[in-house]
Amino acid sequence: MSADPPRTAGVAEDRLAAFLADETSRFERENPRSKEALQRGAQSYLGGVPMHWMKDWPSPFPLVAAEAQGARLTDLDGHRLDDFCLGDTGSMFGHSPAPVARAIRRQARQGLTYMLPTEATFEAGRLLSRTFGDFRWQVALTATDANRFALRVARAVTGRRKVLVFNGCYHGTVDDTMVMLENGRTRARPGLVGMVADLASKAVAVEFNDVAGVEAALATGEIAAILTEPVMTNSCMVLPEAGFHDALRTLSRRYGAVLILDETHTLSSGLGGYGRVHSLSPDILVVGKCVAGGMPTAVWGLTPDLGARFAAYNATRPAGHSGMGTTLSANPMQFACLCATLSEVMTPEAYAHMERGAKRLAKGLAAAIARVGAPWHVVRVGARVEFICAPGPLRNGTEAAGAHHPRLEGAVHLGLLNRGSLIAPFHNMMLVSPMTRTRQIDRLIAAFDAILTDLFA
Repeated sequence: MSADPPRTAGVAEDRLAAFLADETSRFERENPRSKEALQRGAQSYLGGVPMHWMKDWPSPFPLVAAEAQGARLTDLDGHRLDDFCLGDTGSMFGHSPAPVARAIRRQARQGLTYMLPTEATFEAGRLLSRTFGDFRWQVALTATDANRFALRVARAVTGRRKVLVFNGCYHGTVDDTMVMLENGRTRARPGLVGMVADLASKAVAVEFNDVAGVEAALATGEIAAILTEPVMTNSCMVLPEAGFHDALRTLSRRYGAVLILDETHTLSSGLGGYGRVHSLSPDILVVGKCVAGGMPTAVWGLTPDLGARFAAYNATRPAGHSGMGTTLSANPMQFACLCATLSEVMTPEAYAHMERGAKRLAKGLAAAIARVGAPWHVVRVGARVEFICAPGPLRNGTEAAGAHHPRLEGAVHLGLLNRGSLIAPFHNMMLVSPMTRTRQIDRLIAAFDAILTDLFA
């Protein structure tokens, strides 16, 4: 009696290898112009591309984009792709929303950066508070910067050193968050380039959904801030268990820590983000990526009470550079795009369309998984949908890391790409934008179903 062949998440290894070989050959055959352009780029750019993550797609080489409109991207070889990656959330409301494009053209005629506020600055502030709640806002270029500045404020007002983050979290490239939990101890993540600081001296990693672990860390009196996403998003998506966010709010107040909510990936949840939809009350709110319709922008806001505490601290600190802010942050182009996005793009009607489409997508993917009997599951948060090649639900970062099967996931990504659907490269994330059409969703579901039929044959 012969032994069963090796399997990855239910897929026979020999079947996976054959599928990957076929899809890789097809991709290379159908994308010669992208390949040639990347070869030219190698003469100018470190690693051949201007940002190293541009090579992290599961295809043999990344596509070279030519243009994008709405929820469709065209590459250099002329393929028109249904775009469910949407710049990994940066273009969640679609590529070049018309109100944002008009605002860019109008502002471009009036100057790109002044180092001074404009009337739009104050209108954007009003719209931010209307959308997200009563905060005292500051503007940055990226959510990484916003998180970094927010942590400085938390340390300033508490006089404490450490930040509590969750194992497997994502908050951009903030050094303090580049830690992991291993055998109950916090240590730096492997692979960090040029890291010289002892990250465990200023950060503590706890598992998501572990209320007891959070309290134990806070009880040391060393924690200045809890920095968390409402939902863990940059690995396999992990949802908060009932009562988890209420516990974070209660415990942070009890032990005097600042609660920072990073909504950069969870604006998909609904108008105002996950926190507004679920009535959360952070001390600091961070929002980035799509908040200005794709223009590089992030905002971070302090509650009025925390704003007053920071103002009191600021009035007594020695004169000198704060270590916060960059010259091109809060430029007039950002405010023009913020006003356009918050008033005309990020609307209840847009979110209703996104919610309907994401429900359809999640239901279709789940049906395909059930049809082949795959030990996989689907998770959705508003307009954000992920298929996960493991049973669920997942509870924390350790379980999320164990649920990853990069080779298998890469095969599905490549198969979808060859069939005209682009999804996020770093995980199995798909976004439905206000511009996404039902036929695009149905094409993705059909392609996913065909791929699973092949893999599980």
